[in-house]
Amino acid sequence: MNADPTTTEPDLPHYWQGEFVDDAEAGRRLDALDEHVRAVLTGPRLNPLTVLAACDLLAAALGDPGSPQWLLLAAELKAAEVPAAEAVRTLEDLAEALGREALESKLMREFGGIDPGRLARFDFRREIFEGWLPVGLLVHVTPGNAPAAGAMSVIEGLLAGNVNAAKTSGGARFTQLLLAELGALDPTGAIAARTIVLAFSSIRTAWLAKLCAAADAVAAWGGEEALAGVAALTPAGCRLIDWGPKLSFAYLTEDAWERPEVLRGIAEDICRLEQQACSSPQVVYLDTEDPEQVFAFAARFAPVLAAMVDELEVREPELLESAEISNTVLVAGHEEHLGLTRVHAAPDGSWHVLADLRSALRASPLHRTVWVKPLARRRVVEVLRPMRRYLQTVGIGAERADTAELAALVLTAGALRVTVPGGMLGSYDGEPHDGVYALQRYSRRVDVQLDGRFATDACLDDLVGARELAPPAVAVTGKGEFEQLQGDLARAEVFFRSGGSSGAPKLSAFTWDDYHEHMRSGAEGLLAAGFEPRTDRAMNLFFGGLLYGGFLSFFSVLENLQAVQFPMAAQDDHALVARSIVDHRVDTLFGMPTYLLRVFTEGAEELRAYRGVRKVFFGGEHFPERQQAWLREEFGVEVIRSAAYGSADAGPLGYQCDHAPARVHHLFSGLQTLEILDPEQDRPAAVGEPGRLVFTAHTRRGQRLDRYEIGDLGRWVEGTCGCGRRTPRFELLGRFGDIFRSGSYFLNYRRFAAVAQEALEHRGALQLLLAEDEGGESLTVRLEAGAGLAADADHAAVARAFLADYPDLAAAVEHDRLVELRIELVDADGFERTAASGKLREVVDLRERNH
Repeated sequence: MNADPTTTEPDLPHYWQGEFVDDAEAGRRLDALDEHVRAVLTGPRLNPLTVLAACDLLAAALGDPGSPQWLLLAAELKAAEVPAAEAVRTLEDLAEALGREALESKLMREFGGIDPGRLARFDFRREIFEGWLPVGLLVHVTPGNAPAAGAMSVIEGLLAGNVNAAKTSGGARFTQLLLAELGALDPTGAIAARTIVLAFSSIRTAWLAKLCAAADAVAAWGGEEALAGVAALTPAGCRLIDWGPKLSFAYLTEDAWERPEVLRGIAEDICRLEQQACSSPQVVYLDTEDPEQVFAFAARFAPVLAAMVDELEVREPELLESAEISNTVLVAGHEEHLGLTRVHAAPDGSWHVLADLRSALRASPLHRTVWVKPLARRRVVEVLRPMRRYLQTVGIGAERADTAELAALVLTAGALRVTVPGGMLGSYDGEPHDGVYALQRYSRRVDVQLDGRFATDACLDDLVGARELAPPAVAVTGKGEFEQLQGDLARAEVFFRSGGSSGAPKLSAFTWDDYHEHMRSGAEGLLAAGFEPRTDRAMNLFFGGLLYGGFLSFFSVLENLQAVQFPMAAQDDHALVARSIVDHRVDTLFGMPTYLLRVFTEGAEELRAYRGVRKVFFGGEHFPERQQAWLREEFGVEVIRSAAYGSADAGPLGYQCDHAPARVHHLFSGLQTLEILDPEQDRPAAVGEPGRLVFTAHTRRGQRLDRYEIGDLGRWVEGTCGCGRRTPRFELLGRFGDIFRSGSYFLNYRRFAAVAQEALEHRGALQLLLAEDEGGESLTVRLEAGAGLAADADHAAVARAFLADYPDLAAAVEHDRLVELRIELVDADGFERTAASGKLREVVDLRERNH
């Protein structure tokens, strides 16, 4: 974490794109503001994940009172005469608001996704692409009485991708310092490039006019007069986002106003933040028309408020604020003689409770000054609706049934939030502000309507470039160390069991948001692979037993595509499945290669006559070319392609397009960062050379997946893909277990499979058994009988084919005589398979030394 100030001169008043500057330099740059903004906007779009990462680091620092960031900002709040307790609470609130979980929730609630700027389909059956894009330059005219509000508004502007220029009050530096620290924690520099904070007085209208003149939207706080001044400077067509003055109040029924905890909760809401927040109560309404009940409540509430004030460090009001309080209290005191009011006040003026029998909503002069008024529920809408533009939060103290009724009434009257006494200043992740979502107000919803040339494109951004994120600075975690990534599963909601084909079965943790995001990506990949959701009729034949992840995932992928689906799952009666395909006019199959081949073999007669299966999307295993050719020639299958490259532990990793050679995939770059590392060392493999595939998930919430070694080998594929997508491509080269040592040679399962296909025209399963006894090592090649080879095929001839086409094998068997080569032809049911998933075990090592 960067603990140093962002420049050597932090006392300079203005922060401009990564550095502090003086008045003269800020003025020069302000004259060319439009050029500065244009230079940033024409560059790469800001990834919200970049903002999340920096905010999460800053949140951790603000949660540590010993961090340089905490000390710096606490000192600034002290210099601004913010009471110590309030300063601590401000930093605590910021730490909570800036945490990754809170901001992820905000993005999901307000935008519906973690990367809202992607121009992506909302309906996979139409070539229409929508996204949330930044407005451009977003100017923030921040409030002087809430030091964190301006900084949070800029952070919201960053999440929306905007260039942000904030105006703070002259002399205030909290916003500058906070955002400078945020920019320093972003190694890309993208946040700093989009952040400008200028400190100047509102009377300096020339600077404010220059800011507004260049703005695409202006977010402003303040009273009506201040907002009118900003509006006058805002050019036509520029969006004015008015965070204007709001009034909040408590509303109590008789059963609630007798309860001490309710009164203490209201007192806490009044005292916290000196009533400076829009959600602070300025009035306590009572559900009554009896004047004596109003006066009695005020007398009972006054000592509760006094006790709360005694517990706190309070800030003395400024001269004009003090004068307003004195004037209000004086007038209320005089009206006691008319029987309209009663005043309860602290001797030192630190609090005031003003009982008033007139129901009209009235603003308080703040600083722990509150009105108590009667308002029978039958008159709530009548009395409050005229003030509907100003209503914000209502803290209702009532029994359960009354609470529901009263909430409906105050919302009808115009209130925007309803909560309970003691919770009026609280909030939750993703909560609307003043009845709207801030991120949407700071963005533009755009659409692009195209034609059939884009039938397989789910996202236009992929045709422009891939926004890759750097992997984190942590050690690589091997597949066998997966449990080390499960230290914190507090957010996990969905658990998938891996098949155990490459290690002991384990559970992989996701949130529901993870799951939905992954299924959306899977749908995008399947569209690229050639699935047509408007016409294809799909049967889901992935296993639904212990390997339930594949079946459920593709059920959800097809649901995202809004496709016709027959979720049959893999059944033992393969002929029955074949009949169902024909009966329901299914033309697209999903499943594992070995299972699908059994369906075509046992239902060959019906499926040959039908010739209606046009597409096969497979996963979980390699699909040999010879077997694919058989499906094309015998059954008329036109498209055979990977449904996705992924796993239960890591989720979707890659997808194929209609230009992808066998085993080549595009990276799901919106979900994953991929490194291909040297087989022996944790350094990048040379381009084009094989290496270990290591993935980092961008948004995995259920469990972090940072630099996870998936267990596969691969290499980068250079050049531009014929499909036009700019996402990185890689070629799968098998699993670590595909390469094994036999005798003194390293042999590769893939070479055996290639020889079987090319030299023997074999299209069935192939399995290698490694064993040893007193006579030495043996290597048995098991081949599926009847899949291009007859059950009585000459074993010696088959062995000669392998020895002739695989020199290393010949050296181990014939030259060194360290390994005995054996051939077996077995039925499809005779192969070793994993118990959980039913996948073929390609290499079965029975040698004691490897157990």
